Amino acid sequence: MTEDQYEDFRIPEIKKQQIAEELIDEQLVDEDCDDEIPDIHFDLSVTPSDPTLELLAMKLDSEDLIVPFYQRKFVWKIEQASRLIESFLIGLPVPQVFFYVNDEGTLEIIDGQQRIMSIKYFLEGYFGEEDVQGKRKVFALKGLSDTYSYNGKTFKDLDKKDQRKLKNATLRAINIRQLAPSTSNDCVFHIFQRLNTGGTQLKPQEIRNAVYRGNIVKELQILNENQHWLNILGFKLPHKNQRDVELILRLFGLYQDWADYEKPMIGFLNRTMYSNREFGSEKARTFKEKFPKVCEAIYKNIDKPFRPKGVINTAMLDSIFTALLQVDEIDAERLVENYNKLIKDDAFLANTFGPTADNSVLKNRIQLAIQYLN
Repeated sequence: MTEDQYEDFRIPEIKKQQIAEELIDEQLVDEDCDDEIPDIHFDLSVTPSDPTLELLAMKLDSEDLIVPFYQRKFVWKIEQASRLIESFLIGLPVPQVFFYVNDEGTLEIIDGQQRIMSIKYFLEGYFGEEDVQGKRKVFALKGLSDTYSYNGKTFKDLDKKDQRKLKNATLRAINIRQLAPSTSNDCVFHIFQRLNTGGTQLKPQEIRNAVYRGNIVKELQILNENQHWLNILGFKLPHKNQRDVELILRLFGLYQDWADYEKPMIGFLNRTMYSNREFGSEKARTFKEKFPKVCEAIYKNIDKPFRPKGVINTAMLDSIFTALLQVDEIDAERLVENYNKLIKDDAFLANTFGPTADNSVLKNRIQLAIQYLN
């Protein structure tokens, strides 16, 4: 049995949205394809433990063990969760789980959420959380082999021997604490990325939401709901894997601090998310004020912006947005004139294709955008 083998039941989006998402996905992947592994080494403490299933459920209730914050909730079907419980009852091996020990000593589930929540739900007697009517489904085992007599039974229906066996069964856990570097918990992002083996793998921004929990997650999502921004990207709805949110994080990171950018981009975005978790700085305040104004100015005055070859070019987008975020009042007529000059500048275009996340390439294009647009 492997973790998170499930179907993705998202409501199908309209074809235009799918095409737009695929195009922006393709552009981002091409741009960052050589940017996946940061030039950094970690000093980690890795220790195994064998908590009982009863203890795991208790730790979840006391919040000594937490499910990281990200949008994907419990998604296993009752048949999948039932087979897991059956494995414990009949003595079959179950894959280990991974926990991250954060600065407060709380255990964060890096890999194993579906298994652990299934255990908790069965011991409680109810499958999943409350529905909109405040009701919960009784967790009776379902879809098991006819060889065993557990089908249809809840935890309370099991005989006392099986109840004790289940509560005292253990699940191997690997507990990871980052010792160095001490300025961020970047290792969690990379561990999560490598251990994220579900049927639908999380994308980088979804992982950041899990690792760098804080007010910034909500604030970025609010900014992403700006209709002018979605129109610029060609989206009817926010991107299902939060590529659009990742772009806003990128703009926020470059705003005011683009001259200090150091590749890789994935590390830059992680550091930005980590150091701005509360999103309460003066930089955050002014960014929230200026971002919708820039979106409105671009959408209302530039037809199909940032598409030199038909596909949205995120390098062109990040440089022009970064330049305009520095302008106090955007003059629509001058914006159109100078934008059209900028996108014909050979030096600018040369820095919007190829290894666009390189230090000099990124800084050169932003400097050129500032010269034209400011």
